[in-house]
Amino acid sequence: MLTLTGVNKRYPTGDRALTDIDLNLPRGQVMALIGPSGAGKSTLIRCVNRLVEPTSGSIRLEETELTRLSGNALRRARRAMAMIFQEYALVDRLTVMENVLSGRLGYVGFWRSFTRRYPQEDIAEAFRLLDRVGLPHALDKRADALSGGQRQRVGIARALIQRPRLLLVDEPTASLDPKTSRQIMRLIRELCAERELAAIINIHDVALAQQFADRIVGLRAGEIVFDGKPHELDADTLTTIYGEEEWDTRVNEEDAESEPASAEPVPRMALATGGAS
Repeated sequence: MLTLTGVNKRYPTGDRALTDIDLNLPRGQVMALIGPSGAGKSTLIRCVNRLVEPTSGSIRLEETELTRLSGNALRRARRAMAMIFQEYALVDRLTVMENVLSGRLGYVGFWRSFTRRYPQEDIAEAFRLLDRVGLPHALDKRADALSGGQRQRVGIARALIQRPRLLLVDEPTASLDPKTSRQIMRLIRELCAERELAAIINIHDVALAQQFADRIVGLRAGEIVFDGKPHELDADTLTTIYGEEEWDTRVNEEDAESEPASAEPVPRMALATGGAS
């Protein structure tokens, strides 16, 4: 579905953010990107939807070569790639419903959205999504009246109303407490399964990645140093990704109440690196 071949990103300063990234993400797979701050996780996600321009390489979404697009063609391609942000990116003065419906901007056009004249089918879908993410009671609340977990749920609903084929998720739990973080990751996982969505999740919490991802890719200094299943992420691999540390730390039982995404045994290791890359 999504294929990255030889993707590089070098900034004008000469700093290299990504080096020869090769990845293939099939439909329906949830992939977690882990790595220390500055490893290139956020840069990789933003290269996919061209918020950051790759220096070289190929990024293909199904039959579309994304690196060759510009203007209206790029805007149309971005409809298929919904972004969920660490800081939610909501408009505080708008209601929950209005924020969700803003995910249809790529389809209805500026003036129709400006006057809030959305098609009835979009409004009905917004109601369904708000119910699915657990916020049917909050549709008329302003976004700035919500908790962090609620704001992230609004961001998820806004992303899904685009009807995307790919979710790009940048640190969805960085500002949330452990219980809410698990709830949000579980929700993303369930929605991807329900809609056969592929997802790339940049996440700093290794334990959450192990619980909810099908696949983990570890970045260090812009290079892939691990690509495998959650149960393959052992202490030696974590040292390769992050450097020396005490990797025998266990997740508290109360923090691991969710079943792992895979039926295979998953080693429980806790890590918080802090900060986006």
